[in-house]
Amino acid sequence: MPGKTTFTVDFGFGVVVVRDVTATICSQCGADWISDSIAEQLEALVEEARRKHRQVEVISLSSREIVGSAAL
Repeated sequence: MPGKTTFTVDFGFGVVVVRDVTATICSQCGADWISDSIAEQLEALVEEARRKHRQVEVISLSSREIVGSAAL
């Protein structure tokens, strides 16, 4: 079933959290699957945060704006 999920990456030096990610959610177990096109967007957002060496970055994919961030 269509739904939303949260995608999290831990770099070791920082964390990126992407909220409101469109996904397919299993109605029985709650597992989520992200489409290839959404995964490409996530990869770009995560790479940008890595290049900026963010310690914490929270992004809302539905609005594509940074909700909050902090640099090292």
